[in-house]
Amino acid sequence: MTAIDPQALSADEAREARRARLFTRINKADAWFQVLGLSWVTPVLKAAAGDNPRAQMKDIWRLLGVPLLAIAAFLALWGTLAPTVQTSLGAVPGPAQVWEQAVNLHEDAAAKAQARGDFEDKLATLNERRVAAGKEPVQKAYTGAPSYYAQIWTSIKTVFFGFLIATVIAVPLGIMAGLSPTANAAINPMIQIFKPVSPLAWLPIVTMVVSALYTTNDGLFAKSFLNSAITVTLCSLWPTLINTALGVASIDKDLVNVSKVLKMNTYTKITKLVLPSALPLIFTGLRLSLGVGWMVLIAAEMLAQNPGLGKFVWDEFQNGSSSSLAKIMVAVFTIGIIGFLLDRLMYAIQSMFTFTNNR
Repeated sequence: MTAIDPQALSADEAREARRARLFTRINKADAWFQVLGLSWVTPVLKAAAGDNPRAQMKDIWRLLGVPLLAIAAFLALWGTLAPTVQTSLGAVPGPAQVWEQAVNLHEDAAAKAQARGDFEDKLATLNERRVAAGKEPVQKAYTGAPSYYAQIWTSIKTVFFGFLIATVIAVPLGIMAGLSPTANAAINPMIQIFKPVSPLAWLPIVTMVVSALYTTNDGLFAKSFLNSAITVTLCSLWPTLINTALGVASIDKDLVNVSKVLKMNTYTKITKLVLPSALPLIFTGLRLSLGVGWMVLIAAEMLAQNPGLGKFVWDEFQNGSSSSLAKIMVAVFTIGIIGFLLDRLMYAIQSMFTFTNNR
């Protein structure tokens, strides 16, 4: 009969306990990997931890290998066919030419940031001397052309401002429409009429109204910013409004009856019952609204020549240089990547406030 070493047994138990804790952490992190679009990280970590590497390799191939292979095939097809398509600006640029222009835009942004810093340093030095001499400091703004990154940041600020206004309007109206059949009957015709309206139709109206009402030249917001943001609001509030109304209207009737039995007031009913139950559909509407707003913004910036990525695309189109088409394609990829990141951001917020993880 073989004796069992208690020390070896306790070491094995400790090892298994550590292994179990490791897999628990990996499984908890998996939800956030999915939110960030990095679901392939989970099987990589599990394989590295020794959890059936052969089975994990199948998941790695499906979640990482296949997408990378598809991207490689797309780039190869693009690089092969691009030189065969001739435009007024020459052949369609391939991946190498587009990447070259992306690097050029990055270097140009760095040079413009350096020029702005030099200007501000010189202005600060000049004002120090003027103040020391008892003179008034010079108030002068930098007037250099915005960099590519500055235009990206302008578009992001604009879409979030318009999206926030749309949310503040749409969520309360959606709650009203979901709780009251009368309110729903009043709001629904407006939704059906205005939801299909193109941003290109809203923009001239918004521009004229803003110009008439916002007459100050030194206000908190520039008119061009408000034109784009309000256009985003008018086009992006409908998905949130519709999904909020649907989510509120689909609340379990038993919960509604409980609220009546407990004699909840309207505020308590909305905050404790309506919103928690309708949050999944509300966030679905918010994700759709942000995506719509981002698409609308680019079109509005192009049409009205408002600062941002849309104006960058239009300026390059009008420029007509040999590198313009490649720069426009850089902007197209930028718009797509930012749109993806905005959706991931909203999904991350949704995962923090709801109990569902369905994408």
